[in-house]
Amino acid sequence: MFLLAGLVALGAIALGLLPLPYPLFLVLQRLPIAFPLHMVASGLALILIPIAAFLRHRRTVHRVVGRAAAVCVAVGGTTALLVAVASEATVAARAGLLAQGLVWIALLAAAMMAIRRGTVTRHARLMIAMAAVASGAIWLRLFVYAAVIAGLPSDPVYAAATWACWTLPLGLAVVLTKSRTAKLAPGRLSRVEM
Repeated sequence: MFLLAGLVALGAIALGLLPLPYPLFLVLQRLPIAFPLHMVASGLALILIPIAAFLRHRRTVHRVVGRAAAVCVAVGGTTALLVAVASEATVAARAGLLAQGLVWIALLAAAMMAIRRGTVTRHARLMIAMAAVASGAIWLRLFVYAAVIAGLPSDPVYAAATWACWTLPLGLAVVLTKSRTAKLAPGRLSRVEM
């Protein structure tokens, strides 16, 4: 999964810097600053989120990487809203992308509030949920590639994929983290200063 995230992230960063396919070129024409910023920030977020998770037991480094990831998510998520609206995709697909951006930002804000309050378990669950939403960038590409190979019609498949790519991982993350943390005492496990 880390390899896929890295490849998609590097692709997003490269797309923010290289010539684009025509539908993305149109978005770039409409959003000459926001679109490349979205691609680069979101790509960096895909790289930094798993690194921050891996470093969770090294608090100082975790905080630095986590804050950098949070900035990338905030920038990537905010610009994602603009990109979704400016997209050439169908209304259903744009709605899926818009919802993903909103949920991504909301989960980041909730996770930041949780750690500020010292609720480490809640912070961890929210960050896992946020990472699941971010993984939508990976799953969307896989869904689209599979649809192309299968010869399926692009517009309805893309519209369905823009919703499924992040809602399915988010649902799975919620179910798995809820069952794993149900055994722990709720609330404050330890105070982590930010």
